[in-house]
Amino acid sequence: MSAGYDVAIVGCGIVGAACADSCSAAGMRVTVVEAGPIGGGATAAGMGHIVVMDDSPAQIALTQRSRSLWMALAGELPADAEYVAAGTIWVAADAEEMAEVERKRAVYAGIGVRAEVLGPRELSEAEPNLRPGLAGGLLVPDDAVSYPPCAARFFLERAQSRGAVLVRAHAVELTQIGVRLAGGDTISAGAVVNATGAWAPELSPGIAVRKRKGHLAITDRYAGFVRRQLLELGYLKSAHSTAADSVAFNAQPRRTGQVLIGSSRQFGAEHSAIDLPVLTRMLERARTYMPRLADLTIIRCWTGFRAATPDMLPLIGPCPGRPRLLLATGHEGLGITTSLATGELIAAHLAGGPFAIPAEPYLPSRELKAEGGPLHE
Repeated sequence: MSAGYDVAIVGCGIVGAACADSCSAAGMRVTVVEAGPIGGGATAAGMGHIVVMDDSPAQIALTQRSRSLWMALAGELPADAEYVAAGTIWVAADAEEMAEVERKRAVYAGIGVRAEVLGPRELSEAEPNLRPGLAGGLLVPDDAVSYPPCAARFFLERAQSRGAVLVRAHAVELTQIGVRLAGGDTISAGAVVNATGAWAPELSPGIAVRKRKGHLAITDRYAGFVRRQLLELGYLKSAHSTAADSVAFNAQPRRTGQVLIGSSRQFGAEHSAIDLPVLTRMLERARTYMPRLADLTIIRCWTGFRAATPDMLPLIGPCPGRPRLLLATGHEGLGITTSLATGELIAAHLAGGPFAIPAEPYLPSRELKAEGGPLHE
């Protein structure tokens, strides 16, 4: 396997597939190395929520840019990618959370994201199965949902239509000249992208990426039970916790009429088996917001591993001291949303720019002051 490529992308979840799509669109000779299912791993375990998040200017830039790319692409996605502009409602339980609703609305207004404050009556009319007595919410109508594995397959197929080559093999080492495979062969490439999610440290030792386990459950078909992506405002506290296990209410309508229920977060859980106490807490939390969920039949539960960094921002760009080895990992729960902007940034790094958004906040060379210490040892 001595044929040379401009870039070898290791990992074909939705981030790796988006990188292949962007790099091939820029005219690069691309190969993708993946032994497992396309869109497997965290991609297959994710909810597929496409959302603008406002935790920091860097997160705003990446999620807003990526959502705009999803919106522009919506008409080209295949039916099985199940792209639906359902919108998001951030649900406020009390007056304190309504103050957060107003803060978010002001932020969104400042960056040109449509958002509408809902009072108790409007919230009840929008989502009749939410419990009575909630304070209100924030409707973000242009957020969307998609089925991630089929979207990843679409991005890879677009790359292949431009000449990208898929290699079905395990990568065991990333070198200055390419990728060494488990069988001993080497793929020669001018640059290598590590897009293996939570497993990225196995190929790039020393990077501050940790696995963060999550649970999901899906119901039988109940058309219209949930109309939009629903999240409690406490979800943000759950997402930001780096010490304790946490759960939060998160419910999503699928085009099939099913309801997808999340979410949970665990550090230090290395096994993929369902943790019944955590799953129970997650479902009980969901029922406090939608009591009638107790009447629905859950047909499947599963887990996945998010790739988390100490500062909650992904690693996108060249590794320090190894400019031809790039990272595209650490997206935590936003890998589906940010996949397209990540691919765009990776292609711009390899082409020498220009960048649609500032690249600096996501560079692997940044020093993290949180629990992980320096990003590289």
